[in-house]
Amino acid sequence: MSPGGGGGERQVFLWLRFVYQSDLIHYLGLSHHLIALNFIIITFGKKGAWSSAHVKVTDTDFDGVEVRVFEGSLKPGESLKRGLVFIHGGGWALASARIRYYDELCAAVAEELNAVVVSIEYRLVPKVYFPEQIHDIARATKYFLQPKVLQKYMVDPARIGISGDSAGGNLAAALGQQFVQDANLKPKIKLQALIYPVLQALDFNTPSYQQNSHTPILPRYVMVKYWVDYFKGNYDFVQAMIVNNHTSLDVEEAAALRARLNWTSLLPASITKHYKPVVPTTGNARIIQEIPQLLDARSAPLIADQEVLQLLPKTYILTCEHDVLRDDGLMYAKRLESAGVDVTLDHFEDGFHGCMIFTSWPTDFSVGIRTRNSFIKWLDQNL
Repeated sequence: MSPGGGGGERQVFLWLRFVYQSDLIHYLGLSHHLIALNFIIITFGKKGAWSSAHVKVTDTDFDGVEVRVFEGSLKPGESLKRGLVFIHGGGWALASARIRYYDELCAAVAEELNAVVVSIEYRLVPKVYFPEQIHDIARATKYFLQPKVLQKYMVDPARIGISGDSAGGNLAAALGQQFVQDANLKPKIKLQALIYPVLQALDFNTPSYQQNSHTPILPRYVMVKYWVDYFKGNYDFVQAMIVNNHTSLDVEEAAALRARLNWTSLLPASITKHYKPVVPTTGNARIIQEIPQLLDARSAPLIADQEVLQLLPKTYILTCEHDVLRDDGLMYAKRLESAGVDVTLDHFEDGFHGCMIFTSWPTDFSVGIRTRNSFIKWLDQNL
């Protein structure tokens, strides 16, 4: 990782220190480690609602779900604005629409696109678990799509997209699949933009998981723990899941889904390189029996039926080389293309997980600025 300024690497070490502190608090029985870690994150990063000459920012709620709304100005000659629903990342358990990293990203989108951005403050683990996060974002988005609400914010109903990063990209992908199957939902979403999304929990040994298993920000062990937390599962399963014992050949429930994330056919040779699939003959069938949510397409959009994928709108997927989730995005792009969806795959060789929100001092990575600019440019050209 090469920071664009002087403070990027220090921020990585600061983040690791926060993680260790929260784990210690959990070990001492003082609080759940995710509550402790999120308290630290929000304390250091929370930013109050504000307004500028170009963007009006308001905290409100949509059907009981808290949101932060960023209202850009109208373009000259236009009577309506574009709209974007944004869902922040954080392993379904961390961060907030109100911390400065996401505040700055959404404000930039609203200003540069002259758009209305709705950033959803969905409930987090351990307050709620899957699928409650999906219910929150669906409620807030459906509220926003009401004609009277779109009229209030002067949003064009034909130019609305959904987006999110990491776990937020997971939720955006799940929401997109849910909405295209709802014949009564109007207006329809014009596009989806997924930023290094997490899309499956069946194979933790894709080439990117093997290559980046110990990469800072999101090592494999941490990602598997996020999945277990999302489902309120047993931490005793983590090590077995890391070696794919939950989807071994003797686990019948997973058999039908393996082809949908067979990376030997979904990824190009430039990605698969020398890596070998990890498919144990025998494993631990109890994991899927106790956590059946692992095989639910609402949690793992990559394993959705082809009939669902072919209904999805134009899609943007941003992936980073130094990220365990790289191949989730690459495989989803391939499956969507095979289903006839118009897909833009935007890969950054020097990118790492979470880089897009690191764009200002002391977290000023040059790749953060470039990923953000590329994301906004695509939205401007397609929304």
